[in-house]
Amino acid sequence: MASDAAGPAGTPYPVGPKLGVDVGEVRVGLAGCDRDGMLATPIRTLKRDRRKNSDVRILVREALERGAVQIFVGLPRKLDGQEGASAEMARSYADRILDELARVSLELPVHLVDERLSTVSAHRSLHLAGLDSRKHRMVVDQVAAVEILQHAIDMQRSRIRDVGDPVPGRTAEQAPNLSPSPNEEPVIEQSQSSRRNPES
Repeated sequence: MASDAAGPAGTPYPVGPKLGVDVGEVRVGLAGCDRDGMLATPIRTLKRDRRKNSDVRILVREALERGAVQIFVGLPRKLDGQEGASAEMARSYADRILDELARVSLELPVHLVDERLSTVSAHRSLHLAGLDSRKHRMVVDQVAAVEILQHAIDMQRSRIRDVGDPVPGRTAEQAPNLSPSPNEEPVIEQSQSSRRNPES
């Protein structure tokens, strides 16, 4: 069971595996971290499924299987701090995650964290790693999710308090009644880390 870390500088934050989510128009990148919140690693890329919501179900299933204690969703603000269509899409996706968590009766905090330039940084990291730019599309969402999660867990440790804006939760009665899809594997690319033991 997850514990809470607390310090004189602020409020407690959950300690345990966490997920980072990069929301795109077509794909969603997913990353995870170890129980100590030290290192974020890529998990997989999911294809958006607005009609059946299967991508959100897979995401929540990952959270359940990994014993996640928190989910961070990147909020792509503009350079001036304002929010546009991309930020609205991220907020809507965070709501979908909470709806699915409520549907399966899983209480898990979902926080929005600033992700300005995370995708730009992800492309730069892939370029420095020597990956052909034509292949970036298949993994850039995972790398962006790693950037989002690593930033969040680094800030938690340095500030000794929780970070991001918590998204108001749902009850099972408030969540939409979404019936399971018989085929819910909209996976584009799965990283090696997704096949590791979540305890590692």
